[in-house]
This record gives sequence, structure tokens and C-alpha cells, in this order.
Amino acid sequence: MDAFFTSVEQRDRPELRGLPVIVGGSPEMRGVVSAASYEARRFGVRSAMPSRTAGRLCPQGVFLKPRMDRYREESRAIMAIVAGAAAGVAVEQVSVDEAYLDVTAACGGGEDDADAALLRALPLARELKERVRAERGLTASIGIGSNKLLAKLGSDFDKPDGLTLIPERDKVEFLRPLGVRALHGVGAVTEGVLHGAGLRTVGDLQDHAGDLRALVGSWGPALRRFAFGEDERGLDSGDEIKSISAEETFAVDTADRVVLRACLREQAAELAGKLAKRRLAARTVQVKVRYGDFTTLTRQFSVEEPVTDARDLYRLACWLLGRDRLVTRPLRLLGLGLGGLGEARTRQLAFRWDAAKPGASANRASGGGA
Repeated sequence: MDAFFTSVEQRDRPELRGLPVIVGGSPEMRGVVSAASYEARRFGVRSAMPSRTAGRLCPQGVFLKPRMDRYREESRAIMAIVAGAAAGVAVEQVSVDEAYLDVTAACGGGEDDADAALLRALPLARELKERVRAERGLTASIGIGSNKLLAKLGSDFDKPDGLTLIPERDKVEFLRPLGVRALHGVGAVTEGVLHGAGLRTVGDLQDHAGDLRALVGSWGPALRRFAFGEDERGLDSGDEIKSISAEETFAVDTADRVVLRACLREQAAELAGKLAKRRLAARTVQVKVRYGDFTTLTRQFSVEEPVTDARDLYRLACWLLGRDRLVTRPLRLLGLGLGGLGEARTRQLAFRWDAAKPGASANRASGGGA
């Protein structure tokens, strides 16, 4: 979907169309930008930016509080359209506003001429775009390719309201001028490593004679395959939840232990409720802190036996804060996250404070930080 949150707001409130709309906290108070319309992006506003910064960049911006329930409701309606695109279509929803479709069966894939099958996907893509526009009043951008990597790149190539097909015969040339950051799995750190080695474009990766493992470790062979448009990842049509989290940005930076404990206790209760609802348990507990200068740290702790109880989650979180002395200065944000989710078991770990002390033989858990 194109600028999903703000597009929903502009559709629901026609007077906002054409205006720079920013979904997030007020610029007069603490907050972060959740989404920015294309009009706001022209001023340099982007998601995850402090609202005050967005207000300075775009003084005429219209700030709106997020309506996550509304966006999720809209997402369900759109994904229902996607799921009914054609018989035999497999769908992997990857976020509230994005999904992959495997249309091989519907478009006669698997033949010798792969590009012929891709061309047969064009009418389906056009119909899908038109249905979303007609039924939901929103625009979507679609990419067509022989794998997930190419389809994703195609969907980003001509936003908003784009439709891009990347033929198999042209994929290597299509990729050459793109920055390395365009490839799946290349984040800011990896981009910096590649730039340091003089590899700035995908073409540079294609031409690189050395072993990429010297730069990015064991991921080197996969990165090279991506550079040539090769991607063997299949669709995951399951709805497995890998992690859940909760966080709070304080109105005023605080190191008050009473406030922080109350916040963690509330977050632990919220997450325990979500675990119970989905019959899940967590093997990893993570705390996230952000200081006034926006420095952000996360620390995590993994347990052998999954936990579900709010008291255990709370105590593990408090211990992480103390273990790594994360509250040596006031916090702007405090968050609690759970990972390693799996089916809940009846047996639970009885977390003991003395078991977490260095050298305690009873400690069967492992901790780590990132």
C-alpha cells in the first residue's frame, strides 16, 4: 500500500487530501512520527523521526494521532481482497500494509519461458489494483518478478500507484544501478561495510571478484545470489507470531524507579495477556531503553523453559535493567519485548533471583545483549 496510514486518513477526511499529513505525536510534546504522507515526505519528514523535528521541517504539517485499530481494520479488508485475487493464489502477509502473492498456479508458471508466465500475471495485478481502488478508495503499488526479491524491488520502484514487471532476462541489468541497500538483508551496518570496500551499487557486487564472506561473513554467498536476482525463499503462508512488545515514551525523561517499575509491571501484564490469548509462551525477554539524546539500547535474556506469567516477565525485565545498569541516567522510553514464542507448556520456569547471580550452579538460563 502507498503511505498506508496517511492515505487512510486522507481518504476518511477528504479535506486533508493534498496536505502534508503526519501521523504521530504532537510536535509540542514528546512523540515520534509513525507515518508521513507523500506531501510531508517532500519536506524531509520520515517515520521514526521525533515529532518536534518533523514540526520544524514541515511547519504546515497536519499532525494526527495514530488510529491503529482503524488501520488494522482497513488492512483486514484489503488482505481479504488480496486473498481472493484468483484461485490457487498463496499469500504471505508480511505487515499491516504489505503482502507477497505466489500466482504461479493462476498464471501457468513452471514453463520453459519464465517471462511469458510473468506477462500473464499483469492482468491479475491490474485487476487487483483496480479492486483496491474501487472498493477501498486507496492505491497500491505492485511488483512482478520470479521471486520475492524481485517482486519487492518492483513494488518499490514506481511508487505511488505503480506497477513494475522485472523480466527474468533483464533482472541483472535492472539491479546494476541500484544501491546495495536495496537488496534484502542489507541494513545500515552492512551498507557501511560494503561502502568501505568500495561496493556501492549492486553492479559493484556483481563485478566483485573477491569472496564476499571476507566482508559479511557466512552471508556472503546469499548476498551474491541476491545481487544477480536469485532468491530461493518461498512464501510463508502461516500466521506464526515471532515476537510481541510494548513500550512507552515518557512525557519527561525519568530515572524514578517507582515510575519505571510501574511501567514495566503494566507492560508485563499486557504481554502476558497476549500470550494467554494466543496460547503462547516466551523464551526470550528483552528490555529497550532510549535516553534523552536518542541513544537506544536493548538487552535480552533467554530461558530454557518458556515463561508466560506476568510476574516472571516483570522480574526478568527488572533484573535486566539492573544487570546492565541501564538506568544510570533518565530514560526517554522504556519497552519490554518477548521473543522465541512457541506453544505454551504447562511447566513453567520458577525464576529465582539467586539463580541469576554470577557463578550460581542453579542458573540454567543464558543471557545476551545486542
